Amino acid sequence: MDSSFPRFGEVRTLTNRRRLLYGAVAVAAAAAGAGLAWWRHTPGEASSDATTTLWNSSFDTPQGAQLAMQAFRGKPLLLNFWATWCPPCIEELPMIDAFYRQNASKSWQVLGLAIDQPSAVRTFLARTPVSFPIGLAGLEGTELGKSLGNASGGLPFTVVLSADGRLLHRKMGRLTDADLAAWSQPA
Repeated sequence: MDSSFPRFGEVRTLTNRRRLLYGAVAVAAAAAGAGLAWWRHTPGEASSDATTTLWNSSFDTPQGAQLAMQAFRGKPLLLNFWATWCPPCIEELPMIDAFYRQNASKSWQVLGLAIDQPSAVRTFLARTPVSFPIGLAGLEGTELGKSLGNASGGLPFTVVLSADGRLLHRKMGRLTDADLAAWSQPA
């Protein structure tokens, strides 16, 4: 019998060790991926002047008018940063629109800030209109989002501001009905 070949029990031990090693590597990779996803979807701190900058901003609308943020003061505001090339943004727009239509009579306002080319936004809205106002924010909107805590610049990004202009809630990633329901409850 050739002693250079492992015996049956030794083969099983080597196979089990290899499986354990592969399993450990897979667990480590999954943990690293989950950590990265958590970091990307957890808003950072807002800069000290973020809300001042926001309230002093104005944006063009897809129709060419000016949209001054000051016009939104005095009522709660859900502000959604989105783009036409962002699948989760597009998926959540009908839900945000329904939230707006259901809560406008309760003094809620919704504003979408498109981080996109104006022509792409106009084309998209012609096919898929929404009831709430849209501002064309472009790169200025990306910087505004970062100042509000969106350190990664990812989309969608949503913030909720109180009637007195304070930042109440922020969320990276797609909204859920539960998010909207929780945020719209009186404090």
